Amino acid sequence: MSFVPGKPVTAVVQKIEIQKLRQGDNLILGFSIGGGIDQDPGQNPFSEDKSDKGIYVTRITPGGPAEVADLRVGDKIMQVNGWDMTVVTHDQARKKLTKKKEEVVRLLITRKSLEEAVKHSKGCHPRQ
Repeated sequence: MSFVPGKPVTAVVQKIEIQKLRQGDNLILGFSIGGGIDQDPGQNPFSEDKSDKGIYVTRITPGGPAEVADLRVGDKIMQVNGWDMTVVTHDQARKKLTKKKEEVVRLLITRKSLEEAVKHSKGCHPRQ
């Protein structure tokens, strides 16, 4: 999915709710992110045209809260607890995800397989 800042986005999204795991004083989500408007999109392995500055899941901790919630490597995070994540810096995204007072994180994500399933159901087949 290509994204141009300031232009409307049409995306197939999935809701994912992650219950953070308490480890001492820390609340653990069990995943890492990459991307952001301050990062080089050419380094993003999930950007097809190397221009997407979105926030992507880059790592999932096996057995962690994110894996239990079915978050996957390559998922693009569109919202965190209602906050738009399509035009944020990497640090802004990290801060929204790791707020100490929030034990649950509600995400809207999009993933390539969701978009392909919708295209297939409408009779549009991706080019081979």
